[in-house]
Amino acid sequence: MKKQIEHEHAKKEPLIRLVKRDALPTWKIILIYAIAILGSLLLSSVICSLFSSKNPLKFFSALFIGAIGSSRNIWILLQDTALLLGVAVALVPAFKMKFWNLGGNGQILVGSLAAISCMYYLGGKISDALLIPLMTIASILAGAIWGVLPAIFKAFFDTNESLFTLMLNYIATGLVTMFLMIWLEGGKKTSLEPIAYGNFPELFGSKYLLTILVFFALAALMYVYLKYTKHGYEISVVGDSPNTAKYIGIDVKRVIIRTMIISGALAGLVGLFLAGNIDHTIRMDSARNMGFTAIMATWLAAFNPLVMMGTCLFIIFISRGMVMVRADFGFTNDSIANIVIGLVYFCVIACSFFITYRVVFRKAEKAEKTKGEKTV
Repeated sequence: MKKQIEHEHAKKEPLIRLVKRDALPTWKIILIYAIAILGSLLLSSVICSLFSSKNPLKFFSALFIGAIGSSRNIWILLQDTALLLGVAVALVPAFKMKFWNLGGNGQILVGSLAAISCMYYLGGKISDALLIPLMTIASILAGAIWGVLPAIFKAFFDTNESLFTLMLNYIATGLVTMFLMIWLEGGKKTSLEPIAYGNFPELFGSKYLLTILVFFALAALMYVYLKYTKHGYEISVVGDSPNTAKYIGIDVKRVIIRTMIISGALAGLVGLFLAGNIDHTIRMDSARNMGFTAIMATWLAAFNPLVMMGTCLFIIFISRGMVMVRADFGFTNDSIANIVIGLVYFCVIACSFFITYRVVFRKAEKAEKTKGEKTV
């Protein structure tokens, strides 16, 4: 009878299933990630070599030269890292609350549009000392409005925030297109020329340093905000269980709305720096797709703003390096570069998955149980 019950139980159990691992030591996690990254880059070098008949080792030299081959490349690497970090910092409080904000691109775009509008209509009429604060306020407000719209509908009507924020990206792109049509005189010009007004100040003779300092400082502040403040605690509780949050007296609606105002405002701030400190113009793709790339950075960092500094640097390093790989290997489009970047991302994500879970086979599990029974 006992054997029959065990046989029936074995039938019900799947052959393969996932079990959550116990926490691994930090050094093991770092080692696993390092092996995954190195393995993915080795495989990428072979793929690039097959498509170009060049030495696979040249892939690594081109990758590093493209990312850190000169002082200018290093500054651009750090600036782009800071911008991506800014978007990741904007998204992380929403993600900690399990509000899946996919509208980063739209929030960046409206922030840029607000800044460019100030530069276009007020530039030359007022001093930069007054124009830059106006641009800052306009960008933060625009981003906050774009962030709070889906929050209000989520809080009061329980709409799907992923779809809502995603659709707002298209509306933001449409707004940029509409304003460009106005500024370009109905299409008589092909692009908006860089605007000479509203230039951000240089720090120690560097035009890159301000962006880097601002967003790395914001990442540190966001870490403190999420970990040590009452608001951060409320975000965490709402993310874990809205019902528990209500039970202990947290106003869930208020937390959702407040958090998305912060999220949108920070994304709008990134748009400000893109418009006022880097591009001085706007295009439909001014957000550089950072709204989606930052999602990868936040997930790889397990929603830790300090760790996001490293994940953003890694992502930008690969992206910048692949520009030189593409040129050196003679690729005429971004297809191979995108394959390599995707392969690296896939290996890192797969690695993260297997750090958290382990695969258990039915026979192996039975052997472990038998061994345990004998030991007892």
